[in-house]
Amino acid sequence: MFDKLEHLKHRYEEVETLIADPDVLKEQKRYRSLMQEHAYLSEIVETYSRYQRIAEQMEESRTIAEEEDDTELREMAEVEQEQLSDQLTHIEHQLKLLLVPRDPMDSKNTIMEIRAGTGGDEASLFAADLFRMYSRYAEHRAWKIELLSTSETEVGGFKEVIFSVAGKDVFGDLKYESGGHRVQRVPTTESGGRIHTSAVTVAVLPEVEDTDVQINNEELRIDVFRSSGPGGQSVNTTDSAVRITHVPTGTVVTCQDEKSQHKNKAKAMRVLKARLYEMEEARKNAERANARKNQIGSGDRSERIRTYNFPQNRFTDHRVGLTIYKLDQIIAGDLDEIIETLKLRAQEQTVGAAESD
Repeated sequence: MFDKLEHLKHRYEEVETLIADPDVLKEQKRYRSLMQEHAYLSEIVETYSRYQRIAEQMEESRTIAEEEDDTELREMAEVEQEQLSDQLTHIEHQLKLLLVPRDPMDSKNTIMEIRAGTGGDEASLFAADLFRMYSRYAEHRAWKIELLSTSETEVGGFKEVIFSVAGKDVFGDLKYESGGHRVQRVPTTESGGRIHTSAVTVAVLPEVEDTDVQINNEELRIDVFRSSGPGGQSVNTTDSAVRITHVPTGTVVTCQDEKSQHKNKAKAMRVLKARLYEMEEARKNAERANARKNQIGSGDRSERIRTYNFPQNRFTDHRVGLTIYKLDQIIAGDLDEIIETLKLRAQEQTVGAAESD
């Protein structure tokens, strides 16, 4: 591990020199890439430097404890040595987490799909609540949200809403949102005050470039039709809605929110590429396929990663045993603690698996 840290330290110094080079500044693409690398390396180098400083202090304390004749000073050095040892252990754990290889997809933008599952109107209303929650979180992170496709209900909810999220490290932060989300609350239409349970599924896909997935036009069937609103009534007098079917896989994407057929087709293709890329990755990696199946679920109450209990103001993520009694703040977009906990747990699992090999 320490050989790798020394290598990264030297690379950090190289990157700092390159960033200051006027010729590099002229190459914006290269400059942006170096700045991203600099940001990644700076935390590692800073943590490693702190480890080295404490290691030096610990060596000094060890020398005093072994060579000092004064009993009181020797005992103080021994106590300090124990404290510094604990600090070193903690920092070493931090370094192991920082050295976990980054998923190359983590820096990608993201396409999110939220679908109402069991629960009828209440599930569709909660799907709308989740969309607003992610929108507020994106605003907090200075990310950009773009609606790609919606299927609204007459009560103001969503049967389905698909949107993109663009910004720094979007997929790396949002990928753990995939799965079944269960809500427990009293619907506004419930006169008896009974708590109902509904379910919504969330899928998070990295938005891919054209070079990441190849689609042959002859494999596509494209249908156009008139857009429809809640209840199926026509909301447009022209055939602007687009349905694209990828014939080999049977994957179907429909977009109808834009008045322009061209724009709807472009949005549908973005969603289709993301889905096909995810399918191909699943085919290559059986473990990832199983993980995706477990995460996405079917929208049934029993397949859940989270529970949102409104009467108790309680949020629970069942994967990591995290329970927080501030659901009102979470629904308002305060997701930092949750996302950081999930990322940390995933890193620890990776480190644990590597150490057991």
